[in-house]
Amino acid sequence: MTSERYLAAFENTFADSTPAARVRFVVLDTETTGLDPRRDKIITIGALAVCGGEILLDDAFEALLKIAYNNASVTVHGITRDEAAEGMEEAEALALFLDYLRDGVIVGHHIGHDIQALNCACERHFNLTLRNRSLDTMDLALRLNDSGAFSNRSMAEGFSLDGLCEMFGVAAHDRHTAGGDAFLTAQIFLRLLRAGRGVGFDTLAALCEPYVPRG
Repeated sequence: MTSERYLAAFENTFADSTPAARVRFVVLDTETTGLDPRRDKIITIGALAVCGGEILLDDAFEALLKIAYNNASVTVHGITRDEAAEGMEEAEALALFLDYLRDGVIVGHHIGHDIQALNCACERHFNLTLRNRSLDTMDLALRLNDSGAFSNRSMAEGFSLDGLCEMFGVAAHDRHTAGGDAFLTAQIFLRLLRAGRGVGFDTLAALCEPYVPRG
């Protein structure tokens, strides 16, 4: 069963002390019909792995889900109701995604919404929520900034994804698509990992600490 395979992946997973270079990070983005994870539905899932300081293009996942309706969100993600009608059933797409994700550490920009949306969908179909550790690239960027890792760079405005792309010279193609945003975030994440090594952010625990504003 999907849930049993997924949960089995955590029997021997990454520890706090695991070096960052040995962790399989899964950089993730979803596009949804709205911002309420219990009422709105996932339209697309895009993900790709980062491991050993590289983006693994052959370790990627993308799915278009079937939805019965669409709304003003089409102006953001560009997927029409007719296109979404050709997608996978939600349960099938989630089962494939969980088999892909396994115990990977989830990475994303403002990743909380994506995780909530996936949790609600997984509860509907498999009576489970995600067990994966996660880190938000915005939190990581803010912590690195406070640690002096960006002393020679112009600061990103608000540390938004677009701001970080500009800060690191990453061309912001395919914005507001799940696959496009996941790939952009993966490129930003690689640069954050490199900056982190210089200030001691070199274990999984160090990377995953939440941001606490200086007070």
